[in-house]
Amino acid sequence: MFASDIAMEALPNIHLVGTFIVAATVVYRAKALYPLYVYVFLNGIYGGFSMWWIPYLYVWTVLWGMTMLLPKRMPKWLAPIVYCTVSALHGIMFGTIYAPAQALLMGFSFEQMLAWIGAGFYFDVTHAIGNICLGVLIVPMIHTIRLADRVGKKR
Repeated sequence: MFASDIAMEALPNIHLVGTFIVAATVVYRAKALYPLYVYVFLNGIYGGFSMWWIPYLYVWTVLWGMTMLLPKRMPKWLAPIVYCTVSALHGIMFGTIYAPAQALLMGFSFEQMLAWIGAGFYFDVTHAIGNICLGVLIVPMIHTIRLADRVGKKR
């Protein structure tokens, strides 16, 4: 997750993090929190444990939680649509999910927080579009993780 985020950082809010989180959650369920928080802490080490990082302690967990609420078994034709939709919803809501912590840390009023969300909405739309485009990799990634698990268990 972290390496893909760094590799794609030139693209604003377009990355594979959501794809990895959804795929890992589908396969590993609650244990997907391990790689998720490794990613969060690597971000803190790389970018500094400052105010921008604090919302990362929960913002990615929202995507994990949304994915956990999905049924474990879905028709094969429906799963890619649902996974892309969940990833896109998280992308479009990212600024809104992130905003309460920023507002508390920066002393924003409710109106200022709403203005902050509005000012960043373009980036949330970009995030959602990126998540849809990269979300097509979720199902192949799920299959790859499961295959790697089977191969690893045979050894």
